[in-house]
Amino acid sequence: MRPDTSHWRDHDSYDYFDALPIEGLAWECLRRHKPYQRHYGALLATSAQKAPMTPEAQQKWGLRFPGQA
Repeated sequence: MRPDTSHWRDHDSYDYFDALPIEGLAWECLRRHKPYQRHYGALLATSAQKAPMTPEAQQKWGLRFPGQA
């Protein structure tokens, strides 16, 4: 789950950021967030990764908009 940070100083490793849509940038930030990594790790440990996240978890991690579109 943890991203490969071995080349974090290499500018070429981040070229793809320039082409990311806003959702992609949000995902890149979320997946590096330690509390989210722990939550996801717990899902993997319980084999719950195949089940959808609860609405509360979706709201907590910003995976859904808070209101109607």
